[in-house]
Amino acid sequence: MDLEQLNFRHLFYFWRVAKTGNLTRAAGALHVSQSALSAQIRQLEDRLGEPLFERERRRLIPTHTGQLVLSYAEDIFGLGQEMLGHLHGQRDGMVRMRVGSVATMSRNYQENWIRPLLMDRSVVLTLESGLLEGLLERLVQHKLDVVLANQAVPSDPDRPLYSRFLGSQAISLVGPAAKWADRTLRVPDDLDGMDIALPGPRHAFRAQFDALCLSANAKPRVRAEVDDMAMLRLLARDSGWLAVLPEVVVQDELRFGSLVKVGQSAELQEHFYAITTSRRQRIEWLDQLLESETSAEK
Repeated sequence: MDLEQLNFRHLFYFWRVAKTGNLTRAAGALHVSQSALSAQIRQLEDRLGEPLFERERRRLIPTHTGQLVLSYAEDIFGLGQEMLGHLHGQRDGMVRMRVGSVATMSRNYQENWIRPLLMDRSVVLTLESGLLEGLLERLVQHKLDVVLANQAVPSDPDRPLYSRFLGSQAISLVGPAAKWADRTLRVPDDLDGMDIALPGPRHAFRAQFDALCLSANAKPRVRAEVDDMAMLRLLARDSGWLAVLPEVVVQDELRFGSLVKVGQSAELQEHFYAITTSRRQRIEWLDQLLESETSAEK
């Protein structure tokens, strides 16, 4: 089968059915009859020489071949959506940059990273947060330009993604200045029995902290486990407990003196990565941000 024999409308219809898993819903969204949609998918199957769906109860599930075709269709139509978005922005004299970040990452870190963009009136930012896997799916579908994460993505030939190391920062023990000014604690040795707020188990550095405490036989009294860094920042500021978190999360409180750093361990580090696809659209501002981070590490 030659490329000119491939009917991209049939491929588009297949893509929409595969995304919904339901012929009736896809037909309604596409404003075609169910029988016409079914016929067009059969024509694509005839051209490719293999079935693309199998029925599982009321859902249409892509076959092995269907999953392969779907992965290419995601690229083809994802790039088409990306192209339209960038063209629309260019017509308005704007550059759109779509940044995803894992929900457990510090909002202060994200703001610091995009700060150079805030002064450019030609840049329109789209900022999303969520679970890493969901963000990576949107990245592969070309619905995001970059994902900020605190862990690298394993190499996968079926999903070529690149993790660029942006830097590291120490994790600190902080507490209210009224109680802890001019006092220090050894981490983790002095934490036994201390009231403490910690990042939740999903955080990359939580396992590091638990391992440190275990090695020192230190058993802090865990008062809260918090996934969201903004909420952990509020607890650090208002609860009176100690908190373990990256300093960037409470940079304003440390600067103005409501919180102080009580302790730190060189063994506790959070790492930051910018994840992109191999086929990403070249965006000058994104290239500059990535290059500036690389230069800062040298």
